[in-house]
Amino acid sequence: MPAPNTVPPDTAPHDIVSSEREQPIDLKNPYLAGLLAWLAPGLGHYYQGRYAKALIFFLCIMPMFIIGCALASNSEVGIARNVYWSWRWTAGDTRLWWLAQAPLLGVVVIPTTMQAWQINSGQAPMFGSFMAPPQLHPQDRTGVPPTLDEIRRQLPHYELGTYLVVIAGLMNILVIFDAIGGPFIGRRKENSPIREPQS
Repeated sequence: MPAPNTVPPDTAPHDIVSSEREQPIDLKNPYLAGLLAWLAPGLGHYYQGRYAKALIFFLCIMPMFIIGCALASNSEVGIARNVYWSWRWTAGDTRLWWLAQAPLLGVVVIPTTMQAWQINSGQAPMFGSFMAPPQLHPQDRTGVPPTLDEIRRQLPHYELGTYLVVIAGLMNILVIFDAIGGPFIGRRKENSPIREPQS
């Protein structure tokens, strides 16, 4: 008979785990799940059949992203003007915030990259000014109405919207990792004491 408050010697450490261990989670293809989680928060977990987590992640992240974009949008300057990619180094225009926004959605990376290529090649952006880099100078009018200064003057909550999108993007990094690696399940070390419930 094993000694009280100790783990029986024939019990492997991985046998004493949380209740999730009793119902193994099929991660399917974890790298595909990670890609889907990058495309949209919760999509990778939905693919894995982890519907509760998929809904929680979607409801926690997507409203923050949408509100952040809405704070940087109006009928004059366009939609989601705080989400764009720019690498115009010689002109001093770099959008480092994009690096934190990129983990959020494929729908952030894909249109911002396309718009940046259009602008840098001297062409008018696609989709109007949606997620397009602003003009560098007021006299440059190739289809993008305002400069960044003009956008900020018209949108008093522009920076707040930027921070919300950045936070949403950083949060989705954890969602991607969870889709790839699955939930963390603690393990008790072998021969570690088991605490009795307090009476």
